[in-house]
Amino acid sequence: MKTKKSPPIVELQQWFNSDAGHYIQTWEQARIENLVANVFGYRAVQYGLPAVPYLQNNRIPLQIYAGPQRLTQAHQANWQTSVVCEAEQLPFDRDSIDLLILPHALSSVTDQHMVLREAQRVLVPEGRLILTGFNPWSLWGLRNRLPACGHAYPASENGALSPARLKDWLRLLSFEIDRGHFGCYAPPVQTAQWFERFDFMEKAGDRWWPVFGAVYIVSAVKRVTGMRLITPAWKRKTQRRKARAAVTAKEVQTNSLNSLKNPNNL
Repeated sequence: MKTKKSPPIVELQQWFNSDAGHYIQTWEQARIENLVANVFGYRAVQYGLPAVPYLQNNRIPLQIYAGPQRLTQAHQANWQTSVVCEAEQLPFDRDSIDLLILPHALSSVTDQHMVLREAQRVLVPEGRLILTGFNPWSLWGLRNRLPACGHAYPASENGALSPARLKDWLRLLSFEIDRGHFGCYAPPVQTAQWFERFDFMEKAGDRWWPVFGAVYIVSAVKRVTGMRLITPAWKRKTQRRKARAAVTAKEVQTNSLNSLKNPNNL
């Protein structure tokens, strides 16, 4: 009997228990906690990775976990409530979420653009979206594209989404990107000892080749363009006529007052 394969986001949670996963997760958690510290509102949602509560440094009162599987008893203490769902079909009303975190969700689904559309639907105007992803331009992304080398990290068939394409898609959905980070410049080794040996690459990479970090974080705000009512042409003409009449009346009044003040005109 064939065992059912776990979703990529669940495999990623298991991978985070490895030395390589811990290296990535530690860097991401520090940056995300800094990004969410001053985000306010009523409801915050994190999709996937229940063992890593990225919202713990945030003060929004209702913090929700959403993911493809139920929370285990060990993870329930980190969350106030949880829902089982797919990232492409979030069970929340339109304009109801103030903060949405999607850690590696785009590299774990089949329809990446649908996930972003759902994020745009559920976020309130000026709501914040935070995404993390593996960088296909990095050494980690290169290794995942070479089958003979073995995968550096779990991912769906679509693989990692490049930061450039992600930014284009976000702009199309009326998101404004306000912050972003690249990080984790060590090559995809397997043990903590080797990561320590490559520690010198962190500062060097951040300075000399920042876009080649293994992972990236993007923070974006949902913008809603204000409406301007366009009145019928005849109304605009009437308004212009009234404006001209008001200006003429004011000029006549000003000239009359000037005449009274000047004794030569009497």
